[in-house]
Amino acid sequence: MIVRRTSRTEIIGNLQRKVKSRDPILISSAGSGLVARLLEKAGADCINTFSGARLRGNGMGTMSMLWPILDANKQTLDYTEEDILPAIEGNAFICACINANDPLKDMTTVLNRLKAMGVFSVSNIGPSISYYDKDSNIYKILTSAGITFEHEIEMLKLGRQMEMATVALAFDIEDSVKVVEEANPDIFCYHAGTTKGGLMGYDSGEVIQETAERTEEAYQEVLKIKPDLILIGHGAAMETPEEAQYMLNHTSGHGIWTGSSTERIPIERAVLETATQFAELKFQE
Repeated sequence: MIVRRTSRTEIIGNLQRKVKSRDPILISSAGSGLVARLLEKAGADCINTFSGARLRGNGMGTMSMLWPILDANKQTLDYTEEDILPAIEGNAFICACINANDPLKDMTTVLNRLKAMGVFSVSNIGPSISYYDKDSNIYKILTSAGITFEHEIEMLKLGRQMEMATVALAFDIEDSVKVVEEANPDIFCYHAGTTKGGLMGYDSGEVIQETAERTEEAYQEVLKIKPDLILIGHGAAMETPEEAQYMLNHTSGHGIWTGSSTERIPIERAVLETATQFAELKFQE
């Protein structure tokens, strides 16, 4: 197996051509090689890997990655190299979502390993401190212990210096502005919240109109800083293709990032329906 190599220049060039032609960009998460292969076949531009996607593939919720049940970076590095890269042809590029707050790993070493295996794009969501509400005790305790959003920004800056395409994620306006100002990412994704739907989704009660409004508010703020920034929307009420179309129609975004919507939820539905049909078979009398 020889994994096709790419480069930051090729990745950004391809995405900019899609932006210019008004062809929506699709970034999708994959927790297994089979899902990655299907996503690439369907036309995804980018397949992202991170510990949450790997756990989803094992039947757990994405947020289970926030508990100390695994080494998030080791999980991402290992399954990206062993499961994802060998399964695809290279038409889609891989973006690895890294935990920049890992106290046991040097980020230069982590990014060098990614490049050595053929990954030339990195993001800060593997996981991010931003999953915790800023007014929560756990957020305050973690930040006081040195687990900070600033480390995520520094990792993105390092990725750019190392000629990797950088994908910055933020969960509110304050962090959106901060990460774009300081990290100067190639791509910005506004994370509107955990995707609703399926067996393990979280439905906050927000409707797609509200998700689009919050996302557009963030877009307008970051565009003031970097007018040519590639903008991607993700999460919350954006579960179905119809809801994703609403996001494209009602925001300034250039594309969408799907996680559970093209991974966990379709698998749950298809396997449950087909397995139920098999389970209901009867012997002929």
